[in-house]
Amino acid sequence: MNDAPNGAASPPCRGADRRAAFRNWLRRRWQRLAVAAIAFAALIVLLPGCLTSCLGGSFAGPPEQLRDRVSPEARALIDRAFAGLPPGPLVDYHCHIVGLGYGGTGAEVNPAKLTWRHPKHRFEAGVYLNACGVRDFDGFDPVYVDRLLRLARGFDHPLKLHILALDHYYNPDGTINRDRTEFYVPNDYVVRLAEEHPDLFVPVISIHPARPDALEELARWSARGVRYMKWLPNAQGIDAADPRYDEFYRQLRARGFVLLTHAGEEKAVDSRDAQALGNPLRLRRPLDLGVKVIIAHCASLGRNEDLDHPGVQAENFDLFLRLMGEERYRGLLFADISALTQMNRAAPRVLEALRRPELRGRLVNGTDYPLPAINCVIWTRTLLRMGAITAGERRALNEIYDYNPLLFDFVLKRTLRDAAGQPLLATEIFMGNSGV
Repeated sequence: MNDAPNGAASPPCRGADRRAAFRNWLRRRWQRLAVAAIAFAALIVLLPGCLTSCLGGSFAGPPEQLRDRVSPEARALIDRAFAGLPPGPLVDYHCHIVGLGYGGTGAEVNPAKLTWRHPKHRFEAGVYLNACGVRDFDGFDPVYVDRLLRLARGFDHPLKLHILALDHYYNPDGTINRDRTEFYVPNDYVVRLAEEHPDLFVPVISIHPARPDALEELARWSARGVRYMKWLPNAQGIDAADPRYDEFYRQLRARGFVLLTHAGEEKAVDSRDAQALGNPLRLRRPLDLGVKVIIAHCASLGRNEDLDHPGVQAENFDLFLRLMGEERYRGLLFADISALTQMNRAAPRVLEALRRPELRGRLVNGTDYPLPAINCVIWTRTLLRMGAITAGERRALNEIYDYNPLLFDFVLKRTLRDAAGQPLLATEIFMGNSGV
């Protein structure tokens, strides 16, 4: 019987109503889930790029635009940094070349750093990529070099960059350990770049002393006029105190080589259980055999065993200062100030110690490029809190960084002041040191 008035249809039963409501709720729920899934997927795709941009370079423009884009205060700070320099080029003893083999360079990066199957390593590679001003890995090698050349020419002042090769990690038996090799930069590559750009580049080769042809390789590059060699012991598996390398050291001395070697804890390259190889006191062996040595970063990170007092741990920086205080090494032992303004190294004690009498005339400049271009390790606020720069200088320095991080590194170091308002770093540090 139809009880609806005027022939109207009967209302649906409550069961049908509930089923329709449930279907509508389910449809809305799936729509929300689909939107959330799309948003999450976009986040996964975009977030690494956003983060690497923020943590890496985060630049405002190319170096050629700096003078036209920055404030008058920033331009004035640049001019002040160049004022009073003696004749001759500025010298950077610590500038990295990196490559992936494009263009036949022979350079390599450990494959684990180039795939998202190893997200930590791939993320770190993305940060470095952005800091280098490179968009992607395709064609990386020439783009990296072109960016470095443009930054260097942005100084508008003569400049010499010592560009670094880096040999493989070698096992004690003289075989290459590719799993432990983070990156490899061939000697031929850096020498070729230096020959192509002799106004800007000085080649620094790298020879692991455990490789079977180490002495032959040393003789080959000595005949080509190369005078500098780079080691990163923590990441290459080099024990500088190993007596098996004595003949290698004798040849270094005889051929007039200078050894630029990392000391202290290594953070930028995977060193796993080999941080003990960064102990500055292990460098006594090459020094005792007459090799000139430049200790990178003044060994300003980490702790190691005090080899003069077995069983006792000490700061690597204190071991470095002890080594520099030994009179027998005067004329042989030097240090570069690369990375000392980074947030993990900048400390009043370290910067003030650079004015100690035993270090006078023995410090040289280095940038450790591309590290000055990694935004997350450059904290000018830390230096402001230390009183080493003013608030106005900080604002101007940040502007310079946005266009030319290499120039920023120089201007920052020239701007640093002590509590009395005197420059923390002597002008001579930025020029070529005749001792090395």
